[in-house]
Amino acid sequence: MTPSRSGDHPARLPRRAVFRGGLAVGLALGLGACASAGPDSAAGAAGSQPGTNPPGVDGAPPGAGARPGSAPGGTPPESAPGTSNGGPAVELVRAHTGRPEVALTFHGAGDRELDRRILEALSKGGAQVTVLAIGTWLAEYPDAARMVIDLGHELGNHTWSHRTMSRLSVAEQRAEIERCRDRIDQLTGTPGAFFRQSAAQHATAEQLKLAGAAGYPRVLSYDLDSLDWTDPGPATVRAQLRKATAGSVVSMHLGHQGTLRAIPDILADLRGRGLRAVSAGRLFS
Repeated sequence: MTPSRSGDHPARLPRRAVFRGGLAVGLALGLGACASAGPDSAAGAAGSQPGTNPPGVDGAPPGAGARPGSAPGGTPPESAPGTSNGGPAVELVRAHTGRPEVALTFHGAGDRELDRRILEALSKGGAQVTVLAIGTWLAEYPDAARMVIDLGHELGNHTWSHRTMSRLSVAEQRAEIERCRDRIDQLTGTPGAFFRQSAAQHATAEQLKLAGAAGYPRVLSYDLDSLDWTDPGPATVRAQLRKATAGSVVSMHLGHQGTLRAIPDILADLRGRGLRAVSAGRLFS
């Protein structure tokens, strides 16, 4: 992340003039958090570290609700949080509880000290968020998992090395999920609250099966991309967050200075609209 990013995107993308007209161009090109273009490689390979997004993934138009086979909100039928019946996971995109809540969800990777400052700013601002950790980040910073939890936030699984899952074999996808799960469990005693696929906004049917088999009854997708991974500047990130409505799940990223600078204004804007920033676990409870 600084200066290069996690496996979401290539190292240090050029800053884009995406505010106003430029933003429309970026969206048309399919920009999205946790995207991946180009050959796959494990995070940490030359030119790619956990925390960045390559151009053009996750960029499917945000859904207005849960995708087919997904739950509109609440706990998946016959599954309690943190348990699995072994069947396919349910994909969660946004909640429909009617409560004035928004889930800010963060790609977990990047420089540990910058990440701490982001998580502290969120806590001080009264926000609880969900961090979907990349396994290689947890391997590099073994105390990062406890840092997330100790600051009052929620931890989940965002694959081991953030490769483009759709380009991997079933066995490789399973390994990406289970290796990160085992690392989280080793560090915290639980596998984490959710799984989120890497390099795509939505999970495939195969990934839902693999996540369920790995012990995750819920796969956490999202309906709003903050675009913070493009480093467009705090004003653009703040403008994106103004699109959040009650029930939204927002994709954001640790490891970006612009994200840190935008947080106070983002939280103030949410409060001004009567919305609370909560963890995904709370949003879908």
